[in-house]
Amino acid sequence: MPSLFRLLFVLCALTALVLGSLYVLATRFEPEQQTISKPVQNIKIRR
Repeated sequence: MPSLFRLLFVLCALTALVLGSLYVLATRFEPEQQTISKPVQNIKIRR
């Protein structure tokens, strides 16, 4: 039984580490905003 608790503790610790690192990456390192414009084929604009 103690080995089961140890396994569950290690799995929970690894899960917490992964989720914590994903949270830090999502909140601290946001990409910079960029404007992207591409011409659309076969569309004529009326003027």
